[in-house]
Amino acid sequence: MNTLKDTKIGHTARVVKLHGEGPVKRRIMDMGITKGVEIYVRKVAPLGDPMELNVRGYALSLRKADAEMIEVE
Repeated sequence: MNTLKDTKIGHTARVVKLHGEGPVKRRIMDMGITKGVEIYVRKVAPLGDPMELNVRGYALSLRKADAEMIEVE
């Protein structure tokens, strides 16, 4: 299983499935990350957390713990 956390800088990934429960999953979906959406990894902070992503035409910062719950292809 590939997760968004494992996606390299400069690559685009398509969301296959969201893992997680209740409010955490809801918060990820509220940010625009849903099944089938493409996510471009712009950069990662020097210490590895957070990641800067492009989702649906806007920039988004996401913690690695949350990125680990997003299965991509």
